[in-house]
Amino acid sequence: MREVPMRYVKANQIGIAVSVVLSFLLHEPWILLALWVIQVAGLITEGRFNLFVIVAKQVLKDKGEETQAIELQRFNNLLAILFLSLALISFAFGWQIAGYAFSAMLLLASSAALLGFCIGCTVYFWIKQIRAGRLRRN
Repeated sequence: MREVPMRYVKANQIGIAVSVVLSFLLHEPWILLALWVIQVAGLITEGRFNLFVIVAKQVLKDKGEETQAIELQRFNNLLAILFLSLALISFAFGWQIAGYAFSAMLLLASSAALLGFCIGCTVYFWIKQIRAGRLRRN
């Protein structure tokens, strides 16, 4: 199973959080569009063209020992792209509250992950459990 160094995962999470906060503070949804491009480029190239990972590779010479499965990282990246897409579509239609709500959900998820609780990982686990038939219906 291929793994991604957690330092690069954390760099991406920090980049997401900072970008969303900047878009809130500056009231500029185009920052979310730039973030969307960074995340899509990262997803398509397995992180090679993710700006935050590129910067982390230059700054952090040691990869560290902690890793995350690439499949899990890809799932979390898809969730980030989904929330960014929903936010951007909302802003495009003039639905400011929805745009900020989707952006806030992404900020919450990336911040929680930085603090040690991966919401996307939990969702991924639930999906895997449902597909394996391990969760019972009450």
